[in-house]
Amino acid sequence: MKIWFITGASRGFGALVTTRALAQGDAVVATARNPKAISERFGEHPNLLPVALDVTDYKQATTAVKAAIDRFGRIDILLNNAGYGLMGAVEEATVSEIEAVYRTNVFGLLNVTRAVLPFMRRARSGRILNISSIGGYRGAAGFGVYSSTKFAVEGLSEALHDELAPLGIHVTVIEPGYFRTDFLDSSSLSVSGNIIGDYEATAGKVRTIAAGLSHNQPGDPQKLAEVLTAFADAPNPPVRLPLGSDTVAAIEKKHAHDAAILSEWRTVSASTDFASA
Repeated sequence: MKIWFITGASRGFGALVTTRALAQGDAVVATARNPKAISERFGEHPNLLPVALDVTDYKQATTAVKAAIDRFGRIDILLNNAGYGLMGAVEEATVSEIEAVYRTNVFGLLNVTRAVLPFMRRARSGRILNISSIGGYRGAAGFGVYSSTKFAVEGLSEALHDELAPLGIHVTVIEPGYFRTDFLDSSSLSVSGNIIGDYEATAGKVRTIAAGLSHNQPGDPQKLAEVLTAFADAPNPPVRLPLGSDTVAAIEKKHAHDAAILSEWRTVSASTDFASA
C-alpha cells in the first residue's frame, strides 16, 4: 500500500487521483482549504485522511504533514496539485493578482515540498509529482503571469530532480495540456478585471477562445488520473511527463522554433566568449 499526500484534493485532478488511489488499495492524505469538502466528496474511508491545508501557510503545511506521518507513518508520493490560473495580459494583471497566484502556485508548492522532504530523506525513498502545465513549457499571450508561475515549477522540479535522485527520491513535473476539468471556470481561473484595449488582438482574443473552450477541452481527465496512479510505479520516471496531444505538439513546435533561433544566431551567441589563447 502506497501513502499519497495530495494537495487540492477536493476537485479536479486531485480528486480524480484520490478516487483511483483509494480504489487500488492505497491510502490518501487528501488536503483542501476546507476538509469538509473532502469528506462530502469521498465519504468515510479507512484509508482516507482529510486534512485542512492552505498551501500558502507553511506552518499549516508542517501540521498537515505531521498528521499524515502520525496516521500512516510515511509519505510515499507527494502530488502537488493545488493551484489556479490567471488570465490577462501581463500589463493588465494587478500587483495583488500577481502576488496571489505566486503565493499558491509557487510558494505554496515550496511550502508543502519542504515540509515533506525531511521524512522522504529519512526514508531514502519517495516520489514528488508537481503539476505544471502546457503553459509551463511555453508562454502564450493572455496567460503570461500564470505561465511564469509554472515556468518556476519546472525549474524547481528540475533542480529537485538532481538534488534528490542520489537520495532515492524521484521528482517529475507533470505537464497537462487542456483537459476537460473546471480549470477555465471561475472556480479555478481568475480573470484580470483590468482591460487594456491595445491587447484586444492578443490577450483579449484568448479570453474569447477560453470561454468557448471551457468543458470542450480535448483531454480526458479520467485518463490522466489513470496515468498518474500507474506512473507512481514507473521504475525510472522521467524528470518531465507531458500529457495530452496538444502538449506534445506545443513542445515539438517550441523545439523547432528554438532550433531555428540557434541556427540563425549561433555565431552571435558563441561570439561573447573570451577569445581562445
